[in-house]
Amino acid sequence: MKLYGIKNCDTVKKARKWLDENGISHDFHDFKKDGLTSDKLSEWEQAVGWEALINKRGTTWRKLPQEVRDTIAAQSAHELMLENPSIIKRPVVERGDKVTVGFNADQWAAWAD
Repeated sequence: MKLYGIKNCDTVKKARKWLDENGISHDFHDFKKDGLTSDKLSEWEQAVGWEALINKRGTTWRKLPQEVRDTIAAQSAHELMLENPSIIKRPVVERGDKVTVGFNADQWAAWAD
């Protein structure tokens, strides 16, 4: 399992703690510090859709001009996420060929079984 996020994000902290407490091995990639490639982002967009990757509850989204928020589409979302990875909902998790977004303890517990 590979967990992508930002080290100081509360949800990522909670997810990593849960994984550690449940003995689930994982690698962590801080996409703010370690970067995020366009190809990796495209993989996620194909797996879950760009809409699922945009965190519309976060400060980064709310700080965008209203015109940007009103007219966002696949290409502009891709560019926005590459320029500012803080706007990506976290964590993004790769497990085998599956990609999920967000922390869901019930789903993750089922994976461990």
